[in-house]
Amino acid sequence: MSLFYNTLYYFQKRGFEVCRRIAERLGIRARVVRTTFIYLTFATLGFGFALYLFMAFWLRIKDLVYTKRTSVFDL
Repeated sequence: MSLFYNTLYYFQKRGFEVCRRIAERLGIRARVVRTTFIYLTFATLGFGFALYLFMAFWLRIKDLVYTKRTSVFDL
């Protein structure tokens, strides 16, 4: 049972970063965004999950491109 909770904790810690960032951007609760993705996934047979993965990839690339450097030696 601890393997289940460890896996659940891992996904809650790292998997919902996309939902939190979208919610901050829109000014709503992250719970609403998570629920929307879940309903979208079930209603469209996986499109919501594919959209979630695409947005996670896009946000990761955006973070890599727009990193703030503190000094010239960080290049």
